[in-house]
Amino acid sequence: MKKSDRKFNKILEDIKNIKIQGAEAIAKAGLEAYIIEPNKNSLKKIIATRPTEPMMQKFLKIASNSAKPKITAKKLLTYQEKSKKKIAEIGSKLIKEDMNVFSHCHSSTVIEILKYAKQKRKKKFVVYTLEVEPLLQGRQTAKDLAKAGIKVIVFPDLAAEAALKKCDLFLFGVDAFTKNKLANKIGTSMLCQIAKAHRIPRYSCGNSLKYTSKIKIEKRKPREVWDARNENIHVMNPAFDLTSYKYITGIISELGILKPNVFVNKAKQNLKKWTK
Repeated sequence: MKKSDRKFNKILEDIKNIKIQGAEAIAKAGLEAYIIEPNKNSLKKIIATRPTEPMMQKFLKIASNSAKPKITAKKLLTYQEKSKKKIAEIGSKLIKEDMNVFSHCHSSTVIEILKYAKQKRKKKFVVYTLEVEPLLQGRQTAKDLAKAGIKVIVFPDLAAEAALKKCDLFLFGVDAFTKNKLANKIGTSMLCQIAKAHRIPRYSCGNSLKYTSKIKIEKRKPREVWDARNENIHVMNPAFDLTSYKYITGIISELGILKPNVFVNKAKQNLKKWTK
């Protein structure tokens, strides 16, 4: 097997086994795999690793439909990287001295915002997060932030309201934006409703190219929750939920900090530049 084939297969394996986490990281990995083997067969294989991951599908569709797929894929990767840096700078402005900031799951975009606030703006703050069962992605967030010198307090999932009540700001990632709601890690909708009840500002953070007209909610393998092995016990494992924009204060993207309706219009315009 050629070295390029091994690299291609390794990327696909890591996406499928969730060694690569987060919509942006998955989209980036998918594009990198496509650059190695830019053909229809590889396209199907990449999409099959996470068939309900909208950003990766969007990026691959844009690249594969272009006259120069490899060049377009590389341009998308560059745009993604520049956007992440811009979002980090923009989003960090919301973090004030001695704030308690709540975060959910493992969002590389939110992590970059928090790191920018700590390292560039020299802000002192504490991050509150949950474990995020069943894969405990909140623990990974805590480890990543701790490496950057940021204090993190981790709560069990059922203590969500107790944790949120202590916070001044709620930042979370996004897997996909639609016309009137967003898709993100399961629990996001509930957390936004709790935060709104306690008058805590709520911002979704992500690249505007995550905008899509439709989305299919992923249901993961039940055994990630519990391998019950009992015919009378059925285990459900939804990976994402949908959050209405009425529960969102704003959206932080490379387009700025915008109200959801304003963001949707600007995101549509930006997407057209890539799909002409």
